[in-house]
Amino acid sequence: MDDITGETLPDESEQLDQLQPGDSLIDRGVDDVLDEGYIAPDQWSPAQGFGNTPAEMRQGETLEMRMKQETPEKVEDPQDWNPSKESRQVGAVRAGRLMAVQGADGEQHTLGIDVGYGGGAASAEEAAMHVISDDEDDDFLED
Repeated sequence: MDDITGETLPDESEQLDQLQPGDSLIDRGVDDVLDEGYIAPDQWSPAQGFGNTPAEMRQGETLEMRMKQETPEKVEDPQDWNPSKESRQVGAVRAGRLMAVQGADGEQHTLGIDVGYGGGAASAEEAAMHVISDDEDDDFLED
């Protein structure tokens, strides 16, 4: 127990321990929890808001503070992200996994072929790759 605030804090080991699959009710299909990986959320966590520390809990959240959280931020200077309107660099179709092309002599070339999606999901690098057809290149050169 903390003498100043009178709050009880959990042991540090309770905060840092990771439950192994045998100790958890969730089966994620991995032997070690650290093999699973982590995907960061796209939004703010409620734990990052106001009222999570003992001092903030005692102070309380005012109505103005709550309303400020609900009001969206304003963009000062909206600029066009693509002023030249060139869309050739981003194809319309996403590529799957890229594999190196091997020549008849077994030597690898700087080309890649699309072999489809693997494992049901694409990595960030794979999701960034798009197919640009030769027709799109010809249209760009004619302009």
